[in-house]
Amino acid sequence: MAIKIWLAGYVALCSTQVEKFSTGKVGDRMSKPIVITDDEFQREVLDSGLPVLVDFWAQWCAPCRRIAPVVEELAGEYEGRVKVCKLDVDSNPKTPSKYGIRSIPTLMIFKDGKVIDHIVGAVPKQHLVSRLEAAL
Repeated sequence: MAIKIWLAGYVALCSTQVEKFSTGKVGDRMSKPIVITDDEFQREVLDSGLPVLVDFWAQWCAPCRRIAPVVEELAGEYEGRVKVCKLDVDSNPKTPSKYGIRSIPTLMIFKDGKVIDHIVGAVPKQHLVSRLEAAL
């Protein structure tokens, strides 16, 4: 019995230390991008009170997978200032067609329901940061 209690405490301590090491904080989980569909695009993007970064991507796309961790980091770093969304172009063809998406990854920044910037390709994080800062 004592060993089980000790082991449970040790596991909890290790989990806390790993979380603290990886995030710098305990209990503070960063935001993740919001996965949206064609049906949710109007509500989540065009009607948003915040600027929105939309990542148009597909599972089979290697550059999309390369930029995905950067998009996740931006969701956490800009939480409360920019909404970050991901839209799978294979499952949701209407929205990419409407916006003339021909290459992926394409990232678009929307503000007040309008496209104010777009980026094509897996670009460095600093490039995205500078574009987001310009949109704020």
